[in-house]
Amino acid sequence: MIWMGVIFVGSTDLMSAQHTSRFIVPFLRWLDPHISWAAINTIHTVIRKLGHVSEYAILTLLLWRALCSGPTLRMKTPILFGAVLLTCAVFAVLDEFHQSFVRSRTFSDRDVLLDGAGAFLGALIAAAFAQRAKRTNARNELVDARL
Repeated sequence: MIWMGVIFVGSTDLMSAQHTSRFIVPFLRWLDPHISWAAINTIHTVIRKLGHVSEYAILTLLLWRALCSGPTLRMKTPILFGAVLLTCAVFAVLDEFHQSFVRSRTFSDRDVLLDGAGAFLGALIAAAFAQRAKRTNARNELVDARL
């Protein structure tokens, strides 16, 4: 829930392109004083879009952990995968809807797709770790059974 709050705050004017450019542009100018404005705009856009992917990948990992570690919510991996992706997709749409009310922000279908891509990436990572943990546990049980 805290991470969802962080995402929600990031959807306000606080993290609008105008505000993030205040620290990204000087940093890029410090790295390369002769950088073109076109390059600055491209890099700024890429950084902002990677923010969408990473924040939703993190959200997915946190949701996965919350849902699979609860004693009453033990789910099979495909169901967990779908539940986490659906939750993230709904939150992404609501987040973009929220942005439509912020003066310096707009609703963007592309950003919802980027959020979904980040959620999918996070779910793939979580599923890979879950499979690895299952194999390790099975191997340990086999060793324990032999002893």
